[in-house]
Amino acid sequence: MDLKILASEIANIYQQNPKVEAVLLGGSVSRNWQDEHSDIELFILWKGAPTDEERKAAIVKLNGNIIDFHPYEDEEWSETYITQGVKLEISNFLTETINRVISDVIISYDTDLDKQCIVAAVYNGVALSGDSVINIMKEKVSKYPYELSVAMVKENIYLGNRWNNREALLERKDWLMLYKVMVSVQTNLMGILFGLNRQFVHHPAFKWQKHTLSSMEIIPENVSNRLESIFLNDPKVSIRELEVIIKEMYELIQCEYPQIDLSLVLDKSLFLRPKNEMK
Repeated sequence: MDLKILASEIANIYQQNPKVEAVLLGGSVSRNWQDEHSDIELFILWKGAPTDEERKAAIVKLNGNIIDFHPYEDEEWSETYITQGVKLEISNFLTETINRVISDVIISYDTDLDKQCIVAAVYNGVALSGDSVINIMKEKVSKYPYELSVAMVKENIYLGNRWNNREALLERKDWLMLYKVMVSVQTNLMGILFGLNRQFVHHPAFKWQKHTLSSMEIIPENVSNRLESIFLNDPKVSIRELEVIIKEMYELIQCEYPQIDLSLVLDKSLFLRPKNEMK
């Protein structure tokens, strides 16, 4: 099944409501990253707040089977349903909300990941209806701000105090906490890479990591395979590799943004909590 064709057909159903200004295809399908597990993510932009009946009307016309139907929260109405064997993830927003989020990220350099995900959807998304509305938004997000890039790097360069306990966690075989620390550090590294490469974060948990890294130019050599190996190798080997990647990341930062003082950051990231020598 061609998910883009199905998405376009579904968009036509939503567009029958005069309150709908535009429908935007987001997610993996809009980037041509989809696989057999992919769903269709649609952003429905409304002139005025949709009622529950208006939201359900399209589902009824599509003979959809509702999985989730959420009330208004965090400036969004959302629902999930299945039609023709495909899962639909629907995010309903007021058009003015999307424009405000765009301003927060593009003008105020807001690093909030949820806001960036909305901007990323506009940047990478495919307009299925309301082209004029979507094109104006796309123009606003067409240039990634230098200031946002710097803000993303600065926000993610400190790796947290628990990283300094890595040797103790290794020796204790405290695997749950160790892998939480490794995930946290790798998450920070991804945040830095998005900033360095001036790409809007498209998922708060950095989904589709391999695809994302393949689209970046400012990265440590072979970083995709190396980051993957961190969760597959012996933990001692993984920690050493992660330490090397961190050093390489800081070298990239220093090369791209020499004005950022990394001296204290380097000291903290390389610091190891000393052993207690008391007997």
